[in-house]
Amino acid sequence: MAYTSAVPDAPFHAAVAEAPRNGKAHWIYAEDGTRLRVAQWPGSDPSKGTVFVFQGRTENIEKYGRAVCSLNSLGYSAFAIDWRGQGLSDRLTEDRMTGHVNRYGDYQKDVTAMLQAGETLDLPKPWFLIAHSLGACIGLRAIIEMNPFEACAFTAPLWDINLSAFQRRAAWPVSWMAQTFGKGHAYAPGTRGEAYVLTTPFEENRLTHDPDTYQYYMNISKSLPDQVVGGPSMGWLFQTLKETRRLSKLPSPDLRCITFCGAQDEIVAIPAIRDRMARWPGGKLEMVPGSRHDVLYEIPEIRQHVMRATNDLFASTGATSNA
Repeated sequence: MAYTSAVPDAPFHAAVAEAPRNGKAHWIYAEDGTRLRVAQWPGSDPSKGTVFVFQGRTENIEKYGRAVCSLNSLGYSAFAIDWRGQGLSDRLTEDRMTGHVNRYGDYQKDVTAMLQAGETLDLPKPWFLIAHSLGACIGLRAIIEMNPFEACAFTAPLWDINLSAFQRRAAWPVSWMAQTFGKGHAYAPGTRGEAYVLTTPFEENRLTHDPDTYQYYMNISKSLPDQVVGGPSMGWLFQTLKETRRLSKLPSPDLRCITFCGAQDEIVAIPAIRDRMARWPGGKLEMVPGSRHDVLYEIPEIRQHVMRATNDLFASTGATSNA
């Protein structure tokens, strides 16, 4: 579907998100007709450029309200997206709670639509990327194939799933069979159609050590039940295993990069992150002591460090590109 000069408005819950009030959400369309929601926030210094925010699995744009506040305080504009199957973008299964994708190439259609919308909306350049978890998997592929950004920051990148040897041996054939025989929309073993933050006590969560952040997550899920996503589907599991294996065989792109990974992360496979960053010329890996999965929403000292280090990279790169 082609873009016109006008990008239609979409709903966004700024109060729930604790986001800057100058933001605006829009509907855009991928080439296959899938409707996607994006949101933009102008920064105070257009010369700083725009940070594209690629969200993780189960997330929505509202969850990044506080992070966007930090980016705006540094002068950056921000631009975020709900991937297909998440937030207010089109869902892909009859059960809205299922985290599903038909193939990873579909996520690249979302990226392309987002980049086109960025041009239509005349978002200030240079463009940078902050990508979390699933978003980092999608972002790595986009950088390798299109390289639309001047620099990137990854947090807890999903470059492989954290599975035991037994789980991995079982996951491949079981997920392949489920998708092959029409059961790809079924929940992966051990998961269900419930919001993680609403069914997991803070003391047992794998996301953050910060109770205020966890309450923030819970408030968003309770306030916006139509945006909640539950467990992944068998199809999502198979496609993720396939995409991460394919990506692992590709060389790292020629792009300035910093990656943050919580030393206590139990969701993504840390060895895959170490391997990727060890062969990323000019790339830097920071293992964050005392952090779980979501370093952008950890205790204040951690998230402030992550944002500061990211700004140092973007600001130095932006100054070079604007010279």
